[in-house]
Amino acid sequence: MGCRRTDCLSKPLSGLFAKLGSTVGSHPLFFFIIPIFVSAALGAGFIFLKEHEDNDFERQFTPLKGPSKVTRALVKEHFPYDDGLFSEERLYSNGRFASIIAVASNVLDGPAVEELARLNEKVLNITVDERQLGFADVCARVERACASNVILEIMTSRTTQQTGISYPEHTHGSRSVFLGSTLGGVTTDANGTVTAARAVRLTYFLDGGEDSSEAARLWLRRFIALMWEEPSIENIDVSYFTSKSKQDEIDAHTTDGFPLFLITYAFAISFSVISCLRFDNVRNKVWVAVFGVISSGLAVVSSFGLLLYIGVPFVITVANSPFLILGIGLNNMFILVSDWQHSHVKASVPERMAHTYEEAVMSITITALTDVLKFFIGVLSDFPAVQSFCLYTATSIFFCYIYTVTFLGASMAVNGKREAGNRHWLTCVEIPSVKAVDRPDLYNFCCVGGDYDKMTGAEKKKLASNFFKDCYGPFLVKSWVKGLVILIYLAYLGLSVFGCFNIQQGSELYDLAADNSHVTTYIKKDRQFFSGYGPTIMVIVNEEFPYWDDAKRRQLQGCLEDFKEPQFVDEEISTSWLDSFLSYGQERRLNLSDRDAFLSNLTEFLEHSPIFKQDVNLTGGAVAASRFFIQTVDIANASIEIEMLKGLKAIGGGCSAAPLTVYNKDFIYFDQYDVVVKSIIKNVAVISAVMLVVSLLLIPDPVCALLVTCSIGSVTAGVTGFMALWDISLDSISMIVFTVCIGFTVDFSAHVSYAFASSRKQTPNEKAVEALTNLGYPILQGTLSTILGLAVLLGSEFHTFRTFFQIFFLVMFIGMVHGLVFMPVILTLFSCSSREKESEKDLKMTRM
Repeated sequence: MGCRRTDCLSKPLSGLFAKLGSTVGSHPLFFFIIPIFVSAALGAGFIFLKEHEDNDFERQFTPLKGPSKVTRALVKEHFPYDDGLFSEERLYSNGRFASIIAVASNVLDGPAVEELARLNEKVLNITVDERQLGFADVCARVERACASNVILEIMTSRTTQQTGISYPEHTHGSRSVFLGSTLGGVTTDANGTVTAARAVRLTYFLDGGEDSSEAARLWLRRFIALMWEEPSIENIDVSYFTSKSKQDEIDAHTTDGFPLFLITYAFAISFSVISCLRFDNVRNKVWVAVFGVISSGLAVVSSFGLLLYIGVPFVITVANSPFLILGIGLNNMFILVSDWQHSHVKASVPERMAHTYEEAVMSITITALTDVLKFFIGVLSDFPAVQSFCLYTATSIFFCYIYTVTFLGASMAVNGKREAGNRHWLTCVEIPSVKAVDRPDLYNFCCVGGDYDKMTGAEKKKLASNFFKDCYGPFLVKSWVKGLVILIYLAYLGLSVFGCFNIQQGSELYDLAADNSHVTTYIKKDRQFFSGYGPTIMVIVNEEFPYWDDAKRRQLQGCLEDFKEPQFVDEEISTSWLDSFLSYGQERRLNLSDRDAFLSNLTEFLEHSPIFKQDVNLTGGAVAASRFFIQTVDIANASIEIEMLKGLKAIGGGCSAAPLTVYNKDFIYFDQYDVVVKSIIKNVAVISAVMLVVSLLLIPDPVCALLVTCSIGSVTAGVTGFMALWDISLDSISMIVFTVCIGFTVDFSAHVSYAFASSRKQTPNEKAVEALTNLGYPILQGTLSTILGLAVLLGSEFHTFRTFFQIFFLVMFIGMVHGLVFMPVILTLFSCSSREKESEKDLKMTRM
């Protein structure tokens, strides 16, 4: 049937853009001034920045409908917390606390214990406000006494009485104490007695009630001040953390990206000016380069200001958006400049602008439209932080596009009028176009310009453009080179797929904190010394169950035993109200196989053991719900956390006695792991579909449109695979950056494909060479300017910004390779050459 062209929108839009270019060229001042006034008016919205900052970690960086949030609501409903009987493992949220990790060669040595005891005394003596409220006034309580650091009592008694400490459980007084979370880097002898320990953790839990919230907040602030003011302790190295530290760290650094953004802009302006610099004093595009960068800045100011006016939350992740907009703006500018240089220099400015807009703006529209649609679709994400980021970025891209065809176009028109008058780029004084033999060389170098190619009537091509036309393009379309490129592409694809199957998931809590923050120091020491034992997990029976039925009870106990089989669970450490109750009944020879006897004796047992009251929900003469506890081990990193969560959920779902639900307060943050991969796959699918539709409508060759869509998957696979090789994990942060980059993957390929499909050359090889001639240098400029501009992020002390650079570098580099190497070759192999067929058809019709 032959190939059909898809010009239904391409041709009329190109004509419309040509008219717009002519209008901008005729009235540049209007299109130059209006964007500045609009930006100034909208930019006033930045006064609401502090008001609309929202970096609540749980609200912004966890899935809106995460399953653990549902489970937490269930826990709160069935097991209301008893403020007078504090139990850390029974908390359904992080609560309020301050914590210290002390590290020494051996924290059990006398001098270390003495220093730690003195520090503990200072903490307990902290007082706040005019009432001089101390720790005893704001502490969490166990039977009217403050929840204490039992480990310090044990360490002190060991020093004074030379008693041994058993690990991980130690008998202190009449009760057994779990030391896995309070004593780290432990060395034991054959009997399980501790001989040395590298670290100890002291935690000061505060009352979680609303009445004491302000006093607790003030106490935590004084605690941080004490840790900050405390001089270095001779025998121990102290790190500290509070329940507010993570949130305070994010809030304090929300706008820290702005200085980096200014530095990046300085780099971008410098590189753009250098890359657009011409030795011809008339054809120089220095001012166009400067205004190209300014255009991106105006887009950011306008979009951010508008959304802050409306009240859209400003999350720390939004600070990455300006870097993306800068890259898009620079690419647009380089493409406009390239097409301007192909227009006839003797034509009027409106005519040159019409030619430039007809060719360039159509290509820019394709990428802008897909980017805007993609980011607006991203507003439907499960993560509020991603929603805010996508909304800010989509709006910024829209303004960037508008300002490119108005403000930047107007600056090009003004620059074009200067060129038409053969005026100097710096002084605007009219200068001769021919070198004077009676003038010194310095004068001819600085004060002569306006030359052009007499054969084509266009500006003389720069050396880089001639390189793509005369050297690189013809070399790339050689048959043996095409074969080599295909082999390289297959190797690239294989390596990418390998990396995709080996990429790690998960994030550390310090990823949103500065490298030198006390948050980072504390969490790293926690991972280093206390990863031997992980969180204590609730196993919940959230429906009525006949615990008095011997057969069903044994079945349930079998399920609970299954939870102890995985390697990340300690089979020796668990807490079960049911086992304790059965032992209680056996000691008293009670009949626990009868419903009424079971329930009446259970009430008596719970009065005797009040701590278990929080684990059994007795409602309406039945056990409506109950919970048990297991202890995880060797949770050394986020990948193991993912494995643990999936494994425990699978065991709970497979219980035949009753569906069992697992929960820990940290699971709220683990939920992101299930959502991240699904979100990325969904984004790739949606973007590919949108790109295919837009490409079919705007690129005049269906095969080229299809190949552009395929390039999204190819670049995405490469970025994902090489992320694994660069040791970048998938988490909520990298997912946001990845979302950004997926949209960018299509830009270079779309530009080249549109130029290829629009070419009037006869053979696919000639089309590829022409596309590379026109776009090779602009693509190279856009890539290098963006990478060099973003390189400043490598020096950031924030993981968020460094990850942004790493992923964006991969996208820009791999996208450039696709645009300049893979796509031209593949287009020549799969192009339907529709123009050739149309030409042949026209020729036959003429002959008839």
